[in-house]
Amino acid sequence: MKRILFVIHSLGFGGAERSLVNLLNELPQDQYEVELLLFQRRGGFLEQLPAWVKVLDTPRELNRLYGPLKKAGMLVVPKLLGKLVSKLVRETYKERNGWRWRHVYRRLIPPLKGHYDIAVAYTGVEIQYFVAEHVSADRKIVFIHNDYRTAGYSAADDEPYFAQMDQIVTISPQCLNVLEETFPQYREKLICLENITSSNVVRKRASAFDPPEYRAQTPVLLSVGRLDVQKGFDIAIDAAKILKDQGKRFQWYILGEGGLRQELQTQIDGYGLTEDVVLLGTRSNPYPYMRACDVLVQSSRHEGKSVVLDEAKMLCKPIVATAYPTVGDQVIDGQEGIVTAMTAEGVAAGVARMMEDAALREHITACLAAHEYGNQQAVVKYVQLLDE
Repeated sequence: MKRILFVIHSLGFGGAERSLVNLLNELPQDQYEVELLLFQRRGGFLEQLPAWVKVLDTPRELNRLYGPLKKAGMLVVPKLLGKLVSKLVRETYKERNGWRWRHVYRRLIPPLKGHYDIAVAYTGVEIQYFVAEHVSADRKIVFIHNDYRTAGYSAADDEPYFAQMDQIVTISPQCLNVLEETFPQYREKLICLENITSSNVVRKRASAFDPPEYRAQTPVLLSVGRLDVQKGFDIAIDAAKILKDQGKRFQWYILGEGGLRQELQTQIDGYGLTEDVVLLGTRSNPYPYMRACDVLVQSSRHEGKSVVLDEAKMLCKPIVATAYPTVGDQVIDGQEGIVTAMTAEGVAAGVARMMEDAALREHITACLAAHEYGNQQAVVKYVQLLDE
């Protein structure tokens, strides 16, 4: 029986986190001894892990460096130093995290005890760096869940760590093309495996309750994701302002948490949208909210392969999505949803069209209902990867 370690930051309500939990629930229990290491042992998806997966105690140093500042203890100085200096020398969030790891954190974190047949960094940057440098394993695998080019990764920083990986897995054909163009020297290591999503589980959980926040007789728009720059919720709020100025009636709910909550709430209040756009926070079961909405709006600046869009399609929800580079891998414009310009005006126009054109909504709903979007059977490809 192979001993496999998966590593991820936490199990909050993100697409990568959701896909990992789905994967672990589909893996054959009798073939693997699976352990999971979280940089922070928290997140609503913890309760959805299968009982046979062993969640390791997070090493004290990881807890202190990646947890709240008030719990950093004796590591408060390097934690602050890494955060402040990285902001001065690097531009993007991922570049800052990578710089912080290489120049500060890596020296403070001891190697993980034990040896594994396979170690899987389920996201990139410091998760991958940790697996490369601090985990003993016969094989090492990293997953890249975004379009590498638009997500703010640094090829110069990542290249030596990709050299230490046996496989580099990404989640859509477009993401694979970008990685092949960026790292042609690692073409033989690159693999495309779609996120595991179970339509049976999604539909069953979607019927658990009716969202108490939704108002009767008011069109409901829903967006789901972390409250960060990638998801473009600032664009969505600008679009909501345009729609309200046009006299449109709607209730727009945003499911998710993140560092931009206060900034987004200030934007909502400043536009006078406090009663129209609601930041709901996270929910352990988001699917009833998806089932009961009228339109699923994704205003992202970039994605890899969106789990949220797959789930919305399983629930036959009309989609309005921005034209980020990989959107064509998931949304056929006019059949599965509407793809709009990545602007507030574009999103507002797409939402207005979707709300007002009943024939279009019915056509899209029928197209979605005619297809099966769950891919739980794809776990066979993951087993093949792990059994190489």
